[in-house]
Amino acid sequence: MKNMDFSFTLFFLVLAFSLQSSSSSSSLRKGSSLSVENLEDKIISPNGMFTAGFISIGENAYSFAIWFTEPNSLKLNTTIIWMANRDQPVNGKRSKLTLLNTGNIVLLDVSLNKVWSSNTASLKPLVLHLKNDGNLVLLELQGTMILWQSFDSPTDTLLPGQPLTRYTKLVASISETNHSSGFYTSFFDDENIFGLHYNGRDVSSSYWPRPWLLSWDVGRSNFNSSRTAVLDSLGNFHSSDNFTFSTSDYGSVLQRMMKLDSDGMVRVYSRNNVSKNWYVSWQAFSGACLVHGICGANSTCSYSPKYGRKCSCIPGYKMKNNNDWSYGCEPMFDFTCNKSESTFLEMKNVEFYGYDFHYIEICNYSTCEDLCIQDCNCVAFQHSFWEKKGFYRCFTKTQMQNGRFVPSFEGSTYLRLPKGNSFSRKESSFPSNHLCLEKLQRVYVKESENQYVKFFLWFVTAIGAFETVCIFSVWCSLYRSRQKTNADQHGYHLAEIGFRKFSYLELKKATKGFSQEIGRGGGGVVYKGVLSDQRHAAIKRLYNAQQGEGEFLAEVGIIGRINHMNLIEMWGYCAEGKYRLLVYEYMENGSLAENLSSNKLDWSKRYKIALAIARVLAYLHEECLEWILHCDIKPQNILLDSNFQPKLADFGLSKLQNRNNLNNLSVSTIRGTRGYMAPEWIFNLPITSKVDVYSYGIVVLEMITGKRPTTGFKVVNGEKESVGRLVTWVREKKGTSVCWLEEIVHDEIGLGYDKSKMEILARVALDCVVDERDSRPTMSRVVEMLQYHEIQICE
Repeated sequence: MKNMDFSFTLFFLVLAFSLQSSSSSSSLRKGSSLSVENLEDKIISPNGMFTAGFISIGENAYSFAIWFTEPNSLKLNTTIIWMANRDQPVNGKRSKLTLLNTGNIVLLDVSLNKVWSSNTASLKPLVLHLKNDGNLVLLELQGTMILWQSFDSPTDTLLPGQPLTRYTKLVASISETNHSSGFYTSFFDDENIFGLHYNGRDVSSSYWPRPWLLSWDVGRSNFNSSRTAVLDSLGNFHSSDNFTFSTSDYGSVLQRMMKLDSDGMVRVYSRNNVSKNWYVSWQAFSGACLVHGICGANSTCSYSPKYGRKCSCIPGYKMKNNNDWSYGCEPMFDFTCNKSESTFLEMKNVEFYGYDFHYIEICNYSTCEDLCIQDCNCVAFQHSFWEKKGFYRCFTKTQMQNGRFVPSFEGSTYLRLPKGNSFSRKESSFPSNHLCLEKLQRVYVKESENQYVKFFLWFVTAIGAFETVCIFSVWCSLYRSRQKTNADQHGYHLAEIGFRKFSYLELKKATKGFSQEIGRGGGGVVYKGVLSDQRHAAIKRLYNAQQGEGEFLAEVGIIGRINHMNLIEMWGYCAEGKYRLLVYEYMENGSLAENLSSNKLDWSKRYKIALAIARVLAYLHEECLEWILHCDIKPQNILLDSNFQPKLADFGLSKLQNRNNLNNLSVSTIRGTRGYMAPEWIFNLPITSKVDVYSYGIVVLEMITGKRPTTGFKVVNGEKESVGRLVTWVREKKGTSVCWLEEIVHDEIGLGYDKSKMEILARVALDCVVDERDSRPTMSRVVEMLQYHEIQICE
């Protein structure tokens, strides 16, 4: 049987080598080059579908690119799927792409300057090969090791089977003729949501999914941090945030590509053979004017089926650059702050998204006008009817970005202009048109059967089944022999929990003998260390060293099943003799406790930290497979990364609870820190997720006031009741002072905070710290309240 298996393997190796040899133009070997001056210097995939080589992108300007081979003229720029040097073209003379003997791919200009490189190195025989799926790979000639591939660095296009990951993004071209990097990108944001973003000359924003909607309102989930998305060969797209779609021609294997076009729209293009034109089989949304920045600042976008999209400067403004709308428009007048010299011009059915300085509900026109005219920064205001609520709303604008004319928009934008100028007396007029939904072609393709292909598939399937049986037999014998030996329990645990096991000596060396202490708590001491791979780590040495290894690994395994962007990431553990240690990622900005007294945390950072911690607690309580109560929420357990994004620590070895037994929960020992502990701990009441809600409320109050919490007791009717002195102080201020918010906000925050946001944060915190646990909100409700208010402010 072994000889037969070897014969089949040898047969397929020879077959693969012969196929590769017969297509010599599909590869580039070490020491070889492709010249920009030789039109025949190209790499063509074995199936002939893709070509890699130099392509003209301007007068005497070339890029090294990959494109669909047909049509040969390359007049359709959508056939280009990847470019190495899109932002730095090379000369049409003496430029070349070379696979050096060192294993590095370099693109050299006429002056021998290195324009682009794969940054790889290997002394083994290598080959640069263009695969049938359009992926250009640098791999070992005798092996499967891939050193570099174009799929890992997309430009503006994804091919079927090419994943978009947390490390990659699509960047649109500036225009259909200028392939340099443009203003639109598509990637996974910090909330793990796949979306579209505008990064303009002066401003940036996100526009898809709709920024005013919550992720779950559009069917997305931000709890999966794997951040990966892929379009398969049948036309089905799936993303880790639960966004899926199928193309209009789903079910047939066609030529397809997913492209972020220069107009900021993601589309899937298809064609059923090389002689046919590409057609749009899916696009992210309808409405050509919904893309942010499409016409620049101080302009409006309109669309008609006959003439397409049109950009127009608003009255009193002119184009900054007559050849490029991305620069927007500039005023033809000197702006005045004098109230008596200002007037307003109505632009019906025109709205501008974002950059609101004030937002007022149930507001009449005169109040909205007064609000704008009293503010020197107000350049316009938007007065619109909210049909859902049945009243008018007022938005005063500091910038006029993302303007569009929408006939269905029940409102107007009133432009602030100086009196006496001719354009202030003109009536604004916009074309009467309707937004058009782009019709997607639905194509049904019936492919004819090829008898030779059918026979070959059956032949390969039979051989594959035979080899599978052989492999399974070998695996079974190996497994039985392993069962007879003394099994390595660590190996099984490693496979189960997915973490690396460190030795005690490794961690002692990494921490220089546990010399640099960076934290201490009820569970153990945390030291800073540098691992052998030069990663900085936080290494926690647990006090409870008597715990058995099996029990310890079972609890560590819980951490392996918990994954959230606002949870500290665990890298490994040590369970050796009497030692129990945990290895975490190191957070550059330390704990929230260390940062509360510094000027680094302005009101905006504090609000975002409160919202992020609420999200991760909602995840632990209600979303993850294991129901985790943290039981020790405090600023010392909230760590901040280099961007001041919070991550909750010390969650892994907390108490697991049964979701179905809410009335009889108990914890054997008191957990938590004095001042942050809920009354249930003190009075020996059943412990539920509401203990974390209480602690969260205390932390938020501490973030607002800058005061440390302390706890005491008072006697009421002969019985003791807990008294949180911080909570009592805030409640007294709220009950006795009209300006209670200003009196409790810490001086370090300053006066520039958003009063409405700070007030909702304080009110939510007070709701969380009521003594009656059933009256406290759930953490998911806290998230809803904070997110809803944030959207209302920004809307």
